[in-house]
Amino acid sequence: MIGGNPTATNSVSREDGAGFVLVRLSGEVDLSWSQDVRRVVLAAFAGDAAVGIELSAVGYIDSSGIAALVEGLQQARANGRRFALVAPSDAVRAVLELARLDRVFAIVADTDALLASA
Repeated sequence: MIGGNPTATNSVSREDGAGFVLVRLSGEVDLSWSQDVRRVVLAAFAGDAAVGIELSAVGYIDSSGIAALVEGLQQARANGRRFALVAPSDAVRAVLELARLDRVFAIVADTDALLASA
């Protein structure tokens, strides 16, 4: 695994706030975990709130992890919902920039910015 850490601990949590759902990911989002991430991201669209995916604690993301985020973006667009990546780590931002997805995703600093741009 290039750039990965085989001892990384992956975790996900969800915060339902006033007008938003925030999914917090940490660890390494790769093929071994990306399907779980996909399910959590898509489940965040069950209500009608804005959805943010907080990525500050993600040290590595591969194409399968990016695909899970793209599916979230597609779900948001199909349902007229706000979707943003919140505080992506330098590692995540580098992948997004390399793929030019930083021009596709809304990227915000925090949940306040997520709500302000809704």
